[in-house]
Amino acid sequence: MTGTQRRSRRIMMTGAELDAFLTEQRTCRVATAGPGGRPHVSALWFLWDGEAMWLYSLVRSRRWADLRRDPRAAVVVDDGLEYGELRGAELSGRALPVGDAPRTGGACAELETVEHRFAAKYFGLAAMPHDGRHAWLRLRPEAVVSWDFRKGAGAVGPGA
Repeated sequence: MTGTQRRSRRIMMTGAELDAFLTEQRTCRVATAGPGGRPHVSALWFLWDGEAMWLYSLVRSRRWADLRRDPRAAVVVDDGLEYGELRGAELSGRALPVGDAPRTGGACAELETVEHRFAAKYFGLAAMPHDGRHAWLRLRPEAVVSWDFRKGAGAVGPGA
């Protein structure tokens, strides 16, 4: 991953912490730019493979249309209820389609492992259930910012 962490290095996740966090989380929020630059944010299931974020999107969604027109995206994954528990990451880059759209399950070597892992993570299945409505986008992060407020000793709130 490229890019520079601007937040305090004290609360930044290590590479191993970031990989574990992104692997265990289930939902992200994807920000795209619509016509005229109008922002659009939507929740989505994803898979992290250690190098890229794989987004499983409806092809008839505003998100898909936005990314086909302008592939730049920012994705946020976060967790925590209390201020001192907050942790997360923002990944930004270009989200590009991989495989057929919509995905019908035809052979695609690039998606073999991704679909197997996604099916196990979200459906408890060994094989991906294709519905002919979704397709894959791969975001290889150009910049990553992470935070884990649990590392901030003694922090109890926003003013701490």
